Amino acid sequence: MTTAELVYGKGTLTRSLTLKRPGAADPTLRAWDAADEILLEEALNAAANAAAEPRVLVVDDQYGALSFGLSEFSPEVVADSAALSMALDTNAALNPCVVAPKPVHSWMDPPEGLFDLVVLRIPRQADYLAWLLRWLNGVMAESGVLVAGGMIKHLPDRSVDVFARAVHTDQVLPARKKARVIRCRKGNDNLEGWPEAWKGYQYQPAGQGEVSVEALPAVFAREKLDIGTRLLLPHVTDAVAKLGAGACVLDLACGNGVVGLTALAQRQDLHLSFNDVSSQAVLSARSNVERAFPEAETIFVHTDGIDPGQGNFDLILLNPPFHEGGVVGDHIALHLFAQASEHLTPGGILLIVGNRHLGYHRSLRRYFPSVRQLDASPKFVVFRAGKR
Repeated sequence: MTTAELVYGKGTLTRSLTLKRPGAADPTLRAWDAADEILLEEALNAAANAAAEPRVLVVDDQYGALSFGLSEFSPEVVADSAALSMALDTNAALNPCVVAPKPVHSWMDPPEGLFDLVVLRIPRQADYLAWLLRWLNGVMAESGVLVAGGMIKHLPDRSVDVFARAVHTDQVLPARKKARVIRCRKGNDNLEGWPEAWKGYQYQPAGQGEVSVEALPAVFAREKLDIGTRLLLPHVTDAVAKLGAGACVLDLACGNGVVGLTALAQRQDLHLSFNDVSSQAVLSARSNVERAFPEAETIFVHTDGIDPGQGNFDLILLNPPFHEGGVVGDHIALHLFAQASEHLTPGGILLIVGNRHLGYHRSLRRYFPSVRQLDASPKFVVFRAGKR
């Protein structure tokens, strides 16, 4: 992790933070970018012009720059990613004069309004941005201000139209340092009755009838079964058939839960855990499982990987993400491989599908003495890994 100082604000409002980016081995990756810097500058200006001390909400901060940068206002923080809590803990130690916000809310327990100032990191997904703006319309004060920003290369397509349909845009600030910030007021549209909140598809597990899966906007591949998962599913069916009665199975990085649903479609005596760093993924998986298999013994965990208290598993199923924000690589997968190796029973196995070009056959061998390729397509490869 590389430490970097963030200096933000102007004149008497100039401040600094020391921040690290947890989990990334690349020393060039900082825990903040120009969008954070400009967002903080505009948020401090908006707070200074408020008639009274504003109630502040930070949405989808990445590594703590926004949460710590506005700490004098005791902001409430909500983020889809469970990784933010770890980043705040790491960076609180580097900034002893700053109080870390507690708790960090997720979409499983969102904060309640009304907020006078909202500071939002614009997500990469247009549908998630549309969802966020409609949710914010329900928690912003009538005179509230929304300051939203991101790096231009990471802004979603049609983002101008997404803002125009949901909120009132007062000002699009000139681009600076390849970042864009927008100042808005609340609009009239909210999430109630919005037809785009849930999208999904139907698929047919081997030997079963059709299963319906839906997901919220921040979830990967919510409108169709992705081709990597499609390659993995027959091997899930085979592996589940060989498990003993009452075996413990983990759908790691579960997304909408389709991999775990496939396991339950074959064996409803299993103890299934669904873990994801995204709270919207956990909510989606829970909704799908409770609708399809309401009697199954399942738990749903919003965490970055595997919680230590979850114990060990006979089978771990994984289609790991290979990008975090704008960074593409295997650092997320390596983190999950390490955790999976520590949470397998002695005879347990990890089933994984990954992009062929990432070379998971090499990285898996760092953590598992037994690695075998089960299947392949032009883009994806399925591996079985175990301790023996």
